[in-house]
Amino acid sequence: MEDQAVCCYRHPDRETGISCTRCERPICPACMVSASVGFQCPECVHGAHAASAPAAGPGGHAPRRAPIQPRTISGASLAADPRLITKILLGINLALWIAVLAYGDRLLDDLMLVGQAHTPGTMELEGIAEGDWYRLLTATFLHEEPMHIAFNLLSLWWLGPPLEAALGRARFLALYLLSALGGSALTYLIAEPYQGSLGASGAIFGLLGATAVLMRRLNYDMRPVLILLGLNLVFTFALSDIAWQAHIGGLITGTAVAYGLVHAPREHRALVQRGTYALVLLAVVVLVCVRTAQLG
Repeated sequence: MEDQAVCCYRHPDRETGISCTRCERPICPACMVSASVGFQCPECVHGAHAASAPAAGPGGHAPRRAPIQPRTISGASLAADPRLITKILLGINLALWIAVLAYGDRLLDDLMLVGQAHTPGTMELEGIAEGDWYRLLTATFLHEEPMHIAFNLLSLWWLGPPLEAALGRARFLALYLLSALGGSALTYLIAEPYQGSLGASGAIFGLLGATAVLMRRLNYDMRPVLILLGLNLVFTFALSDIAWQAHIGGLITGTAVAYGLVHAPREHRALVQRGTYALVLLAVVVLVCVRTAQLG
């Protein structure tokens, strides 16, 4: 007889392996609130705050206290819609795909990642080495083939919401963008300068690495995500016409950023998390500057 899946008491469609340390009800990343020991559900957090409220003063009125906002494992406040940033990123990718269908190669040539190449029809050089640094980011929102965008957007819809719920909107957006830039930077450094590259795969691999970090932090079963990661790496190196550099760069970046976000000590959380952003962004800038100097 198969074991019945344990699901969050507030979201019955979400399996979980974490329980509230006070009431022992199962909770998902969107509901868990970091406590001094383990995690608590929102109801227990609010109940603890109410129980610890100061008694009424001589005038019969209790002194006002600022309400304590429940926080997730990364220190983010609980959001009403934990899919908002994911939906926005999906919309941007879809909008640019439609734009590519409308404008074709002209738009791709202007926005895709290319290190240094001659402009079609002329002898002028273009690319990141020539000052088009925006290509490091714009290329990560471009897709050309229907299967390419379908796979990436399905992956984003599957990986994005749990991470956005656990990390918070701003941290999740930073994770996504830094993973995308990390993949682009490694591609720019290693690939041939004239080789074009586009797609959200670097950012998706970053989310995959971040998912592994989060699951390890929450003591979840790591086997599903490790199997998925292994399969994706096999496809990365087995199939042709795949920019493996973007996948590896995004994976490394996303893993590093997520580790800094979920393992930051509470008393220095903001400092450690901002320092993680700064160090990762600095690494991206160094790689880009090194490659630009080589091609100069």
